[in-house]
Amino acid sequence: MTAGPGTTLHVDGVPVVSYVEDPGLDVRLAPRPYLHPVRTLSGVTVTDALCYDHPWHMGASLTMSDVNGYNLWGGRTYVRDQGYVWLDDHGRIEHLSATPIPGGFTESLTWCAASGEILLREQREITATAAPHGWELSFTYALTAPGPAEVTLGSPATHGRPGDAGYGGFFWRATPGPAVAFTQSSDNPHGSADPWLALTVADRYTLVFRGLADADRWFARTTEYVGVCAALAFTDPLPIKPANPLTRHLRVLVADGALTRDQIAAAVDG
Repeated sequence: MTAGPGTTLHVDGVPVVSYVEDPGLDVRLAPRPYLHPVRTLSGVTVTDALCYDHPWHMGASLTMSDVNGYNLWGGRTYVRDQGYVWLDDHGRIEHLSATPIPGGFTESLTWCAASGEILLREQREITATAAPHGWELSFTYALTAPGPAEVTLGSPATHGRPGDAGYGGFFWRATPGPAVAFTQSSDNPHGSADPWLALTVADRYTLVFRGLADADRWFARTTEYVGVCAALAFTDPLPIKPANPLTRHLRVLVADGALTRDQIAAAVDG
């Protein structure tokens, strides 16, 4: 198994993830490193990027719509009592350095305003390993305030948008097609905190997400576009206090075909 930032992750010799380190995009798209294409072991692509409807959706990436008032999600900003408007508030996430490890890499990054002001520092680790029914992506991150003041994360929901629009965090834009999202106990998992969430698209592949913590919630959409977010600040602003990093460990099982609840339960509990 070989891996490295800016290259490709392999599982049992099969290329499964391409990592885009520096996309070089317009700042209004909130440029950031992202994973795309991500594929099943049989070669089915399970991510979409730079989509016609939301060009700031980039495969699988970590991003927030509000970091101390800056938009690192891309696109328009939701403003209370106004709705979505274009503002000069975009930022970017920049790669600093990386170190290969078995199955993947560790990486240092900075979250910056367009002016270059550092909003957050990040350490992340990404690996790909064999797993039941396919392979598993592990995505660990730690976000740290760069100075003596706390940094606050927000979402459209925390700015007043109705409809549980609390997205922001580890976001996965899936390929288009008829899709269903479910958990062990629900066929309507949006807003839940269940231990895992599965997404099956066109019966061609299944993704199983795990890794919520604290007040995180699942954001799941299967109409208009297909995507899942392990959402931070789903209902309330989330402060990151100095010297107290915000850490998460997300895992995504990537499988060919449609998995049943029993198959998923056995895989994630095994």
